[in-house]
Amino acid sequence: MGFAIAETLAEQGAKVFLISGPVSQKIQHANIQRIDVLSAEDMYQESIKQFSKCDIAVMAAAVADYKVKNTADKKIKRKSEELSLDLTPNKDIAASLGKIKTNKQILVGFALETNNELENAQKKIQKKNLDFIVLNSLKDKGAGFGHDTNKISIIDANNKKSEFELKSKKEVSLDIVNKIIELFK
Repeated sequence: MGFAIAETLAEQGAKVFLISGPVSQKIQHANIQRIDVLSAEDMYQESIKQFSKCDIAVMAAAVADYKVKNTADKKIKRKSEELSLDLTPNKDIAASLGKIKTNKQILVGFALETNNELENAQKKIQKKNLDFIVLNSLKDKGAGFGHDTNKISIIDANNKKSEFELKSKKEVSLDIVNKIIELFK
């Protein structure tokens, strides 16, 4: 979704900083500067760095909530006993940007929920100081990851919900960008 949104924004004349983890997707548009990162920490640092230059930030990346607490510098050899990993939270990029957001900036979040979808998405809007959130559901066939299609709902800061049918990610990106334009005016 992030690449489709970046391209749609660029087509509308926006200068886009696309911060991306390691993916095979390609994008070429004169208005898009792609910034590749390797880790959640790298994405956090780059997002903080770029945010002050932005009018709009769309947080579409699916960054893991947790990371391994202690990484090994060498291969861990197989043993007969079980192995446990301790996890520690990654920094919440959207929440961090929400704390430093000005009243002239728009911050858009994404939520992929598996239960209490609407309630959890509404909580994220408040907690992270979002202008709106794009809700995906794994319950909808053809939506989410691994598809060229998506089915979303947009919930704004006033808890107004707009539902959209299953369509191509390019068409979904237009719905999202139209909501951004509506807020920006």
